[in-house]
Amino acid sequence: MLLLWPAQQAVQAQPAAACSGTLYLTLDTGSMRHAELIADILRRHQVKATFFVANEKTPRGDHALEEGWRAYWQARVAEGHQFGSHTFDHVYFRAAGKQPGQFMAVPQFGGQAGKALTWDQEALCGELERVQARFQSLTGRRLAPIWRAPGGRAPAATMQAAQACGYRHVHWSPAGFLGDELSSEQHPNQVLLERALAQLKDGDILMAHLGIWSRRDPFAPMFEPLIRGLKARGFCFATIDSQVLPAAAAASSRTP
Repeated sequence: MLLLWPAQQAVQAQPAAACSGTLYLTLDTGSMRHAELIADILRRHQVKATFFVANEKTPRGDHALEEGWRAYWQARVAEGHQFGSHTFDHVYFRAAGKQPGQFMAVPQFGGQAGKALTWDQEALCGELERVQARFQSLTGRRLAPIWRAPGGRAPAATMQAAQACGYRHVHWSPAGFLGDELSSEQHPNQVLLERALAQLKDGDILMAHLGIWSRRDPFAPMFEPLIRGLKARGFCFATIDSQVLPAAAAASSRTP
């Protein structure tokens, strides 16, 4: 599946000759609770990630794409990370609507929060472009033409609608579901870490968040041993901005 982004290439943190495989780390905004910690880990280990950004509420009482986060996003741009849209109001999508090309949308934030709305291509494209406009106003940087539906749930109609306005949907690999949004009592950090280190393979897309409200023991501190362990296995990291989108990105069903 070719994406025509000739000016952009996959950025790797290690020389290509040293790699026994390539992984794609992606981070959704979430609560932003551990945004600084994760950024510090990525910087120290020279790992580039792909951020899917939405204007989600943070523990500071503001939202992730408001003025108070300008310096944070500018720093990530300067470090060479990549960015895609996660919908502005973190919109969950449901089954198709009654008319062809329509689908149900439930924003989590904003003036329509919690309402079940009927959207079409124009509405979805407008929502994706809201992220584009805000992110560019904060950083001077345009998003890559990629997006991720909140929760990974993207009915076929939404993917078709987004593709019509230039955005390809990016899911994650089954082994790449790092589990940071699961209960820490039932899925302890060490178990998640060991599973990821054992199961991840070349070409996998990893997914986690910059913070999760509900998890009691946050997974964020595990990023350091995770990255260290994956590098020890010979993996390099790349952002999802190369001309060939990894095959795992096309999947549309959510990993439980």
